[in-house]
Amino acid sequence: MIQWILFFSLSFLTFSILATIYRLVKGPTASERVMALDALGIYLISGVAIFSILLKSRAFFEIILLIGILSFVGTIALARFLERGAVFERNQSD
Repeated sequence: MIQWILFFSLSFLTFSILATIYRLVKGPTASERVMALDALGIYLISGVAIFSILLKSRAFFEIILLIGILSFVGTIALARFLERGAVFERNQSD
């Protein structure tokens, strides 16, 4: 029974990923694309977690943590780029 629920949730997750990829490509503004990229990271974490439950393995927990950290850092970097025009600030002292 639990396997059917997990497969059902994976199918809905696949549909959500496809809709988010559409928003990532067709998003009219850059901020909507950043939000779609962040949502894609969350869906990826969810998919790996469901896959881990299906396999009854704890080996994917590190991958989930790594994807979460990379998604967070990527969102912060893109937000800084949209706000300032550059990710890293450079000193302009001549």
